[in-house]
Amino acid sequence: MWNRQSLHDLIQSKLQGHKFIVVANREPFIHQYKDDTIEVVRPASGMASALDPIMDASEGTWIAHGSGGADREVVDEFDRIRVPPEDPKYTLRRIWLTKEQERGFYDGMANDGIYPLCLVTFTPPHFRPSDWEQYKAVNRLYADAVLQETGGDPAFVFIQDYHFGLLPRMLKEANPKLIVAQFWHIPWPNREVFRVFPWKEELIEGLLGNDLLGFHIRYHCQNFLDTIDRMIEARVDPEHFNIERAGHTTLVRPFPIGVDYEELTAVADSPAVKAAMAKWRKRIDRRVEFIGVGIERLDYTKGIPQRLQAIDYLFEHYPEYRRRMAFVQVAVPSRLRVPAYQRLAQEVDSLVEQINFRWRDRGWEPIVYVKEYQGPTDMTALHRLGRFCVISSLHDGMNLVAKEFIASRTDDDGVLILSRFTGSARELPEALLVNPFAVHEIADAMHQAIIMPDAERQRRMKKLREQVQKYNVYRWGGKVLSELLKFEFQE
Repeated sequence: MWNRQSLHDLIQSKLQGHKFIVVANREPFIHQYKDDTIEVVRPASGMASALDPIMDASEGTWIAHGSGGADREVVDEFDRIRVPPEDPKYTLRRIWLTKEQERGFYDGMANDGIYPLCLVTFTPPHFRPSDWEQYKAVNRLYADAVLQETGGDPAFVFIQDYHFGLLPRMLKEANPKLIVAQFWHIPWPNREVFRVFPWKEELIEGLLGNDLLGFHIRYHCQNFLDTIDRMIEARVDPEHFNIERAGHTTLVRPFPIGVDYEELTAVADSPAVKAAMAKWRKRIDRRVEFIGVGIERLDYTKGIPQRLQAIDYLFEHYPEYRRRMAFVQVAVPSRLRVPAYQRLAQEVDSLVEQINFRWRDRGWEPIVYVKEYQGPTDMTALHRLGRFCVISSLHDGMNLVAKEFIASRTDDDGVLILSRFTGSARELPEALLVNPFAVHEIADAMHQAIIMPDAERQRRMKKLREQVQKYNVYRWGGKVLSELLKFEFQE
């Protein structure tokens, strides 16, 4: 069983004094002003949680965009600061982007282009040449920062996600002594979908600069191999999942990411969570017998409109649940500078208003809509209250909310309703699996979750918890690093 200590021991024994650098768009700590003081905020991020033990053990450097209002005030002359603030273990190196770069690189190419291209949720991607130029420029900025931190020496570099598709090649060309790995946190589309990307050869060449390229599941690896096989001249080995191009080999591997099971279960049993459960219960309506929950970013890939329509369908076709059930939807605003997200926010607002107007009765409202971030205590409390949790993503690389819900259910109760189009669905067959585009399937699964006998709920949840406990975040980190540490530095 992988845990924080076993991962720490692996890193300490195998890193052998070499530098370890993580590159991500998002930083693990943000400094911002609060009145006349500067406070440190740890943003909600599954990726940050996954990388935290790796950074603690490696005492490495995390390179990220400095997005906090007070971020510049606390760094040294080299834009570095030691973190975590209470017990510094590693270095955070901040990159500064102009507003134009943020719009083109992040809002434009990354989240209005590559993201909808890979998620395939029928939201059309937008490809603007100016955004591509900013994407290249920002990738170069990060490359320069990595090269400064390594100083020409051998080092391990672990790149996160779709924001940095060009970075691996830039690094390897500048310093062949680097061993470079990248984890692509979203799906990789099939080759026919990827064909529409205008700069596909450049993006592929960039990614093949990696020594190791990881995806959540084997299917996404196969899509990537198939894309390479049909797009460029390269030797693709589908049996061993290797790609050779111009004398360089890239290993493509599945690494399903997990959560910190032990930490989540400890939080779930805390007095703070019990107090938060009472607070939520009062807010929802004490007369309600059954509570459903949904927690995620306000993102068009998460299937929130379809989920709300399923609630409407449920009350229409199962009238016995009127006034007896309420659904709490937490949707944290995200990327609101991107038009598709603006339209989604308006659509969800309208649906909540329409459904509540249709069914509200004697002070009861079917949907409690929360449009703000909730801390770990409040989110865990909601998980504990839910008769069921709905994950209706139209497409998802993994989806850690599903695993967080399971880890929080120390009472071995609750039902997970899970989209078939998430990576998690391949690991969690004891969930009620649904087609998120079929509103009636989601509604029927809600009905099934409500009437499911206690013994069956507990049997399913015990199996789910065993899976999430075994395939935890430390196993993910250990498997990635074990593969990465097999590489030998070039002379």
